[in-house]
Amino acid sequence: MAHTENTARDERRARGLGDRLLDRFFSTAHVLETERIAARMIRIRLGGEALRALSFRPGQQVRIATGDQAADGLFARVGDLRTYSVWHFDQEAGQLHLCVLDHGDGPGARWGRAAEVGDQVRFRGPEGSFTLRPDAPYHLFAGEETASVAFGPMLREIPGDVAVYGAIETSTAADRLPLPRAAELAQPLRGDASAAGSAILLDAVRALELPSAPGVAYLAGEARTIQQIAKHLVQERHWPRKAILTKPFWTPGKRGME
Repeated sequence: MAHTENTARDERRARGLGDRLLDRFFSTAHVLETERIAARMIRIRLGGEALRALSFRPGQQVRIATGDQAADGLFARVGDLRTYSVWHFDQEAGQLHLCVLDHGDGPGARWGRAAEVGDQVRFRGPEGSFTLRPDAPYHLFAGEETASVAFGPMLREIPGDVAVYGAIETSTAADRLPLPRAAELAQPLRGDASAAGSAILLDAVRALELPSAPGVAYLAGEARTIQQIAKHLVQERHWPRKAILTKPFWTPGKRGME
């Protein structure tokens, strides 16, 4: 018995204070698979026993520590925290899928490109209140590439006899994710135009033939575009603001959005 206790104590010492602190604030999983699921989107499938103890609501996100998990030093291992919507969650199997946009040279994009099977990943969550309202009479989705990941599990959860409407904008057709019920959604292309303040997405939402009574709207992606679409729903379609859920993930020149 004493030998077992001493061995456990030695293992805790070997792992170090940094590891024990990370264990306290982060869950741990490992990369099981990576796949380029669209032209600029990498799906990363994570697995681990810690995932079986978590709960998830469609639309929630996790915070990933993008640092080098083998590096010395607590801050080197945490690195920059990056927030990603969950593409798929299987509690029974202990698996969670993320989709990482391969865009630019930020810490998140570098982490996504470098992820390999067997890599350890530390994360927090799932968390967030931008989630499906299952009792809505119908559901409206609007956003671009960054929004479509969160929309995937929401659309999977909606019963087939409940109507969905929406517009999902991408730069090219190759950037489209394989969304459930995609045939029921407008899928405008913006080409080389900016996704910021996108008139293309706003016009696509304006063109939707919606029921006269409001449902629930889920607007996500670039902040200014979301504001424009929400304004359209309130001022032109007379929706109550409480029926509109927004999640600004980014806007040009501003950091810290999620």
